[in-house]
Amino acid sequence: MSWLNIENKVVIVTGASSGIGEAIAKELCNLGAFVVNADINEGAFTHSNYFFVQTNVALRESVKQMVDFTIDKFGRVDALVNNAGVNVPALLSDKRNVSDYELTDDLFDKMTMINQKGVYLASQLVSKIMLKQHSGVIINMSSEAGLEGSEGQSCYAATKAAVNSFTRSWSKELGKEGIRVVGIAPGIMEETGLRTLAYETALAYTRGKTVEAIREGYSQTATIPLGRSGKLSEVADTVAYLISDKASYISGVTLNVAGGKTRG
Repeated sequence: MSWLNIENKVVIVTGASSGIGEAIAKELCNLGAFVVNADINEGAFTHSNYFFVQTNVALRESVKQMVDFTIDKFGRVDALVNNAGVNVPALLSDKRNVSDYELTDDLFDKMTMINQKGVYLASQLVSKIMLKQHSGVIINMSSEAGLEGSEGQSCYAATKAAVNSFTRSWSKELGKEGIRVVGIAPGIMEETGLRTLAYETALAYTRGKTVEAIREGYSQTATIPLGRSGKLSEVADTVAYLISDKASYISGVTLNVAGGKTRG
């Protein structure tokens, strides 16, 4: 038995096929928890405690099928990690009349459907089960952008700010039934496969910089008191702690896992 004692807990992690989600799935499985990965595509990770269910978090019926699978197999859900998200940098308005890097209705709808509606759908369907159990933990993956805004990423930042509000509001609604709701807002993290050239090109354009300058910015740690980027495993460790009973009095807050970095 480990210090956290989360062996055999049943945890749904959305978007666990890559990036932070995959790191969370690996950590939880290694600690003895059962993980259901709700993602569009299956990742490379395998483990005896790990189960993949193809899921579009923006569609109620798809989320319901994933939740039904979890209940049919385990009979309960101990924790939900709302990690699935998408970020496409785009300006509110571009000086160019025709621009590839200006917000469109389609981009706006895509980000809000996945980042905001997806969190709502998964949380509603899972909390129905947790209410019957009188226990459970919902963890909403936010971002430093949701706390401070982000140049060239206003829509993404707005969806994460909404997630922060979900965390505060749902903790008030569900706390009386023994359900905790907590947010995590990572700062600058180590590079993953999700940091594509297309993403960097778009972000560079929206900020009037070159791709090289954007990449240099990731490695500059002068604004981070701890002097380095974060590790995906450090976010995963935070998730493991928060779903354990060691964090039994933590609810309604969003933790900024960013090495002490703040504006100013």
